[in-house]
Amino acid sequence: MTNTKELAEDTCPLVYQCHLPLSTRTVNHLADLLRRHLKAIRSRWRILPPGKIAVIVLAVLRHDQRLADMAGGNNVSESTIRRWRDELIGLLAAQAPRLDRALKKVAKQGGEVVLIDGTLIRTQRRTGRADRRNYSGKHRSHGLHFLALTDERGRLIWISAARPGRTHDNTAARHDRILAHLRAAGLGALADLGFRGLDNDILDPVVVTGYAASRTHKLTAGQKDANRVLAVGRAPVEHGFAHLKNWRILTKLRTDPARATRLLRALLVLTNLEVNR
Repeated sequence: MTNTKELAEDTCPLVYQCHLPLSTRTVNHLADLLRRHLKAIRSRWRILPPGKIAVIVLAVLRHDQRLADMAGGNNVSESTIRRWRDELIGLLAAQAPRLDRALKKVAKQGGEVVLIDGTLIRTQRRTGRADRRNYSGKHRSHGLHFLALTDERGRLIWISAARPGRTHDNTAARHDRILAHLRAAGLGALADLGFRGLDNDILDPVVVTGYAASRTHKLTAGQKDANRVLAVGRAPVEHGFAHLKNWRILTKLRTDPARATRLLRALLVLTNLEVNR
C-alpha cells in the first residue's frame, strides 16, 4: 500500500469566507510593521504581500483558526503560517510598554490611580509533574497567571510575564515590584481582596483593597459602603480583561508557555489599537 496526498477524482478543496471584526487601522498597522521589518532585514520577497499576511495572522489570533486550515485556503504550507504568526507576535510584543514607562505616562496625563488585577489564561493540560504548578486551585483548572494594569477607564496599559497558574496575586506583584514603581510614579492602585497584605503602610497606602469579613468579624455598615465604592471604581478593569479575551486564541492556549508572555503583550498592543481608535 502506498500513501498519496493526491485528491480523489471529482473532489476539490473548499474555501469559505469569514468576517474579521477588526478595523482597517489595525490591519494597516500590522502590515506597516511587517514592511519596516522586511526592509530592516533586507528580505526582498515573500510569497504573499504584507497586507495579506497581516490579515491571515489576525484571523489566527482573533478566531483561533487552525494553521492547517489557513494554509490550505491560501496555498501555503502550515509551517509558513506558523512562521508568519511567530514573527508578527514578536514584532508586536516589542511595542508593549514597560511598567515604569506606562505608569509615568498615566501620571503625565493627569491620572491619579490605576487598577490592578490578576487573571488565569487556561492552557491544555500536560502530562508529568512539571505541569502540576500550572494548576490553579482557585479556578480548578490548568493555566498561566498574568497581572495587568489599566487606567481609570479600563484601558490596558501593562501586562506581566506569564507565571504558573498556582501563583498568588501578591507573589506576582512583589516579583514585579509593583509598589516601588507606583511610588516612583506618584500613583495609587485599586485592587481586590486578593492583594490584601501587599501594602502594609497604614499611614500612606499605595494599594487600596476592600474589607474582608470572617466568622468572628462581621463588616460594619461603613465598611460595606466602602467595599461598594471600591467595587464601582474597580469595575473598568474587568472591561479591560474582556477586551483582551476577545482574542479567541486565549480561549485555551495551545502554544508553548514560554511564548505566552510575548503573545499576551502582542495582544495588548492590538487591543489598544482597537479600543483606543
